[in-house]
Amino acid sequence: MAFILKFLLAILAVGLTAIYLRFTILLNAKRNKPLRHGRRNPNEPTHLMIVLGSGGHTTEMLSMLSRSVQDEDQSQRLHWNDYTHRTWVVSSGDSLSAARAEEFEKMAAPLSTQEGLMMGKVKRATDNGPGTYEVVTVPRAREIHQSLATAPMTSLTCMQACRNVLLKDTTTTREGHGGQAGERDVPDLILVNGPATGTIMVFTSLLLRFFDVKGVSTRGKMRTVYVESWARVKRLSLSGKLLRRVVDRFLVQWPQLVREVGGSVEYLGVLVQ
Repeated sequence: MAFILKFLLAILAVGLTAIYLRFTILLNAKRNKPLRHGRRNPNEPTHLMIVLGSGGHTTEMLSMLSRSVQDEDQSQRLHWNDYTHRTWVVSSGDSLSAARAEEFEKMAAPLSTQEGLMMGKVKRATDNGPGTYEVVTVPRAREIHQSLATAPMTSLTCMQACRNVLLKDTTTTREGHGGQAGERDVPDLILVNGPATGTIMVFTSLLLRFFDVKGVSTRGKMRTVYVESWARVKRLSLSGKLLRRVVDRFLVQWPQLVREVGGSVEYLGVLVQ
């Protein structure tokens, strides 16, 4: 009996060590990035996912994106059409955020046309048009005034929906490059700024990377960026506390938060406009 107990404890210790080492690799900020032969190569699709919250979260996210696509400094500008496909994620019942995402696409896409990307007299020969986008809806992780006792079940439902969205598109190859022009792949980059749905999305992507589903970890996919709300001046939000150690980049908008939190937290200035 003692031998069996020691054997089981040994297996448990080995298993926990393996899990720890696996997460250490996954959470390494220097982990592999998606391999590309060019930022706008049509044979290597790029996929951006933006998770919107309701109200203030959506307003801040769209404000940050609006500022980045219109930045006068070309080195800092986000060229919207560099992402051949964009997925906007909204929570069920949030028709306003869905409509605002549509409005943003109509504004941003023309800014990155071939004519707008002229550098002197040379145009970008690799310009492939505005790309494609879609707005998808997932169940809310937790409704307003919902009992905490039922929150785990709705969070699991949300997680399942997030998994389906993350794996909705995959290429026919697993070497890090799109197999054919026009193919869509899993998200290269997931951008969130605080809503519960965004938190669930990040943890879902972490699980997919842990098990290397569809080769997402091997191919350097599903990199995550979290931007803390401008309203968080002295301490992190609950989402920030949960995600600080698991996202690839964690950005705050007040310098004192860097001193308060430390670690890999980054301050790049106020990002909203």
